Amino acid sequence: MKTHAKATAAPIVERVADRLFLCAAAFPLFLLLALVVGLLFATPAKAEDIACTGENLLTELAKEDPAILEDVRRRAAATPNGKGLLWRVEKEGIEPSYLFGTMHMSDPRVAVLPEDARKAFEGAERVVIETTDILDQSKMAAAMFKRPELMMFTGDETLGDHFSDEERQTVADALAERGIPFASVKKMKPWMLISLVALPTCEIERKEAGMPILDLKLAQDAENAGKELLGLETAVEQLDAMASLPMEMHVRGLVETLALGDGLDDVMETMVSLYTEGETGMFWPLIRVAIPEQEGAAGDYAAFDQAMVKARNGTMAERAVPILERGEAFIAVGALHLPGEEGLIELLRGDGYTVEAVR
Repeated sequence: MKTHAKATAAPIVERVADRLFLCAAAFPLFLLLALVVGLLFATPAKAEDIACTGENLLTELAKEDPAILEDVRRRAAATPNGKGLLWRVEKEGIEPSYLFGTMHMSDPRVAVLPEDARKAFEGAERVVIETTDILDQSKMAAAMFKRPELMMFTGDETLGDHFSDEERQTVADALAERGIPFASVKKMKPWMLISLVALPTCEIERKEAGMPILDLKLAQDAENAGKELLGLETAVEQLDAMASLPMEMHVRGLVETLALGDGLDDVMETMVSLYTEGETGMFWPLIRVAIPEQEGAAGDYAAFDQAMVKARNGTMAERAVPILERGEAFIAVGALHLPGEEGLIELLRGDGYTVEAVR
């Protein structure tokens, strides 16, 4: 047990994983912002010296409350297309394409494609990621600063205006422990600040050591191989999606994320483990098991799911179809976009494609 947060890990993981893993699995811009902003506070490290300290919470959950874990697994089993990261997409008369679920992190367990996915990638004529804006830092910066109100409070409004006195002190103290003065971030929107504090130190250090997240690595490899590189969204569209969520939801997310403390590493370790096992159907059930105990949580999850997952699934599917019609594509998007009745797999099937799991 590392801290009190670890002792209460099972309830907390469902409360904050939506702000952490859902963004990691469905929203690359969040992770990129976290890594870029994190460099302001990170200590240089060599890649070989970087080690994460998180523990898989499912192991603890299996010991302390196996009934909850069984409920999570039961719900996951009922999730359409909830097992597998690589899917073959076919239609008569068109060369097959592949759909692959990513996790937008640089963890070596995540950033190296499994062998079957690597073969699909190498055989593709074109590679598609969520947004190609991540390849050009100047373009990314221009996109972010084009709409400053999406990231920063304008006028006299500050972050502190949205906290009670007690919450403000709690947030200020938690930030101070991370070496971040509250005054230096008071103009940041809450979701921007979450991106600053939500990642484990090891992930920030990997970025500083030059280790790219999987999506960026795929894009770079595609360009180096002379493949056509395409995107399904723009950075501004992703910023708009995040900023469309209610301010009070972002504020709650920030307070809960900071309250997790050392448990952040455990949350990320748990989600990386689920991802590497291809257990995409367990993402939401793991989060939702605690909703009855969390006042207002169900509304937060529903809003996040609609804005950050389902709405974007529809856009991605619509924009993917013309690419799939050309065949031989490798489409890599956050793994959270794959499963479910309104996931990309079902949407593509609705467009007349046969989509079958490879792994």
